[in-house]
Parts: sequence; structure tokens; C-alpha cells
Amino acid sequence: MQNDDDAKLIISYLCRHTMLLNYYRKNKHFYWSAFALAGPVVISQLGQTLVHTADTVVVGKFAGTIPLAAVSLVHSVFIVVMVIGLGISYGLTPLIAQANGKGNKETCAKLLSNSLWLNVITAVVLFAVVNFGSMYAMQHMDQDPRVVDTAKPYLFILMLSILPLMVFNTFKQFAEGLGFTKQAMNITIWGNVLNIILAIVFVKGLFGIKPLGIVGVGYATLIDRILMMVAMSAYVLKSKLFKTYISHFRALHLQINKIKDIFKIGAPVALQYVFEVGAFAAASIIAGKIGAIEQASHQVAITLAAMTYMMASGIASAATIKTGHNYGKMNMDRVQKFATVSYHLVLVFMIICALIFTVFNQYLPWLISDDQAVIRISAQLIIIAGLFQLFDGTQVVGLGILRGMGDVNIPTLITFIAYWIVGIPSAYLFGIYLNIGIQGVWYGLTLGLLSSSAMLFWRYRKIMKLRQLSVSNNLNEIPVNPSAV
Repeated sequence: MQNDDDAKLIISYLCRHTMLLNYYRKNKHFYWSAFALAGPVVISQLGQTLVHTADTVVVGKFAGTIPLAAVSLVHSVFIVVMVIGLGISYGLTPLIAQANGKGNKETCAKLLSNSLWLNVITAVVLFAVVNFGSMYAMQHMDQDPRVVDTAKPYLFILMLSILPLMVFNTFKQFAEGLGFTKQAMNITIWGNVLNIILAIVFVKGLFGIKPLGIVGVGYATLIDRILMMVAMSAYVLKSKLFKTYISHFRALHLQINKIKDIFKIGAPVALQYVFEVGAFAAASIIAGKIGAIEQASHQVAITLAAMTYMMASGIASAATIKTGHNYGKMNMDRVQKFATVSYHLVLVFMIICALIFTVFNQYLPWLISDDQAVIRISAQLIIIAGLFQLFDGTQVVGLGILRGMGDVNIPTLITFIAYWIVGIPSAYLFGIYLNIGIQGVWYGLTLGLLSSSAMLFWRYRKIMKLRQLSVSNNLNEIPVNPSAV
């Protein structure tokens, strides 16, 4: 009897394995196509985070615990500002992908020029808000006064870098919307190398330069982003790859309707990022209420988790491009294929990351801090981060798929519910009220990510069923705005 049961288990395993192998063979071109597009985007997206990761590492290694806590506080403010800007700029990508799917190159060029206007205005507004608002707010958030005094000049210099970052991202999103992803990756890689070198030089005061401390990493980031802006804009405007598009480009060609089209997608995307990143910023503030050591530990762990998140968001960006391009062609079968492939890719990637976090949790904090107390607490948080990697990856891919289909309003509501109705209240309940500490804060964040992932997947399945029903009923037009559903 035991032998029969073992034989059935073996046969069942072989059947499942054969089915998976056959499925892969049948759809491998979708996997490789998505992977080829996602790879450079992953590296480019990771580069956005590595700028701040490099700042954190340099400060943690060369400046000490109070400056490291100041970096945590500044990044908790600046990251909200940055994702508002980046979210608005991301509104360009699905529109470019859809217009290119229809073969409309003139529309692509007009979208680029109006996106540039929108992003520059956004950068100026964000700088003004932070300069006159966040500086004041930091003094009234019950933080260590030493941390606040150290943080102020660093935040000001970082805010100067938001304009070149937004211009860089305008041309980056345009190129990626057309499927050209490698140049942004190359510029980002070299930009990060430069940022690390300059940060070390300025912080330590090498080559006769006066040591600048935490302010030095701010100057390094500002210089890096200016040079990246120049390189990316020159690439798009001068490359032969974009000649047929750029021939229609006019920097002063302002069209309110085009700006509205970009903003209608970009603004909800910005809110999605604000709700998520704002939740992590709020978690940093909650950590600050527990103590400076806990806040520094939170910064170490969230820095590592942010690296894997940004790589997952690269897969999500590729999903937006692929689904957007095929949605523009009204090819819903391929939309579904690329959506499924994107979910599979991010699950495999995040499982690998979770295993790395779990196995090396005692060693990874050493990359950022030498403080034994910070390392000990960070190692515990990294174990929790290993779990929420799965939910973090699937939820950002869900947002990317829906964005490619033009569905942004309902997903924005979902992210608000997940992070601010579920996540942050749970983090405060576990961390402060139940006195679990910083680990409890992270339990709450994990619950919020789980909620977001589940609701976004449900939303995607609902829209696909409605689209498939439309096709089966021989409807020629698929509604452009699924948010009305």
C-alpha cells in the first residue's frame, strides 16, 4: 500500500512537472521578450534607489549613527516628494506605448514635449512645497533635535536635484515607452559610480577638499543628476533611433489637452506611490518615536528592501510597456499573456530575494552600518522583509499591468486602503500600542502589502473577464478607460 502511494506521488509530480515544462515551451518567447525588456529597466530603476543607498552607506560608514538617523529622516521626506514627481512622469509611458502600438509617431512627439512642460512645472512646485513646508514640519514631528539639525541642509540640497531628475525621467520614460531601455540603464550605472566617488570625496574631504559630512552626499547627488539629465536628453534628441519621432518634437509646443492626458494617468500613479512610500515614511517616523537606534535600524533594513522593490518595479514597468503596446493594438490575448508572464517573473525574483534576506540577514546590515546595536535590530527586520518581498513584488506588478491598460483610479483607491487603512494603523497598533517595538511596525507594513497585492490581482482578473466577454460578443471597441468599470 505504501509503495502504491509513493508511486502515485511520483506520477503526480512528474505530471505537474511535465505540464509546467510544456507550458514554458509553449510560451517561452513571451518570457524572454518580457525579460529582455525588463532587464535594463530593472537596472535603471535600481539606480534610482542606489543613489540614496550609496548616500546611506557612505554616511553610515564614515559619519556615524546620528547622521545615519538624519539620512533616514530626510529620505522619509524626500522619497515622498520624489515619487510624486516620478509618478507624474510615469504617466507618459503607457500613452507612448499605446500611441506607438497604433503607429502614431507625431502623437508620441507631442506627448514628449508636453510631458517635459508638465514635469518641469511639477519640479518647481515640489521644491517650493518642501522648502516652505517640510523644513517646518521636521521640527514638529517629535524627533531627536540633533537629527533634525543635521538633516535640514541635506534636505535642501537634495531638493535642488529634483528638477534635473524630472527632466531626466521625461526622456527616460519616452525612450522606455518605445521599448528602448538600455541607454537609460547605462547612464544610470555610470551616474551611480560617479555619485559614490563624489560622495566619498566630499564626506571624507579627499584631494584637499574640506570634509563636508552629510551635506557632501547631497552635493554628490545633485551633480550626478545634472549630468544624467544632460546625457539622457542628448541621447533622445540626437539618436537616429528616434529621428522619425523627434522630427515632430517642439519644446515650446504646449497643448493643454495633451498635458491633461498625461496628468490623468500620472497623478493617480503619483498618488499610488505616495500612499505606499508615504506609509514607509510614516513607519520611519513611528520608528523615531521608539528611539534613534530603532530609526537607524529601520533605515538600514528599508534601504535593502527598497533595492529589491525597485528591481521589481522594473519588471512592473516592462509589464506596463508590453500591456500598453498590445492594449493599443486591442490584442487582449497578448495583454493577458504578458500580464501572466510578469507575475511569474516577479514571483521567482522575489522568492530568490527572500531566500537571500533570510540566509544572510546577519551579514547584510554590515554593508551599511558598523553600529552593533543597529546591526542586531536590522538583522531581525530583514527576516520580516524576506516575507513581505513576495507581496511587495506582486502588488507593484499588478499596478504596472493595470497602468498599461489605462486603469489607474481604482488601483489608487486600493493602495490608499491597503496602506493607510490597513498598513499604518496596524504598524502603530503593533509597534507602539501593543509595545512590540520596531518589529511590530514591520508586521503592520507586511499586512498592508498583502492587502494591496490581493486587491490588485482581483482588480486585474475582473477587468480581463470583462474584456474577454467584450471580445466574445464581437465588440469592436474596447473602452480606453477601464477605471470607469
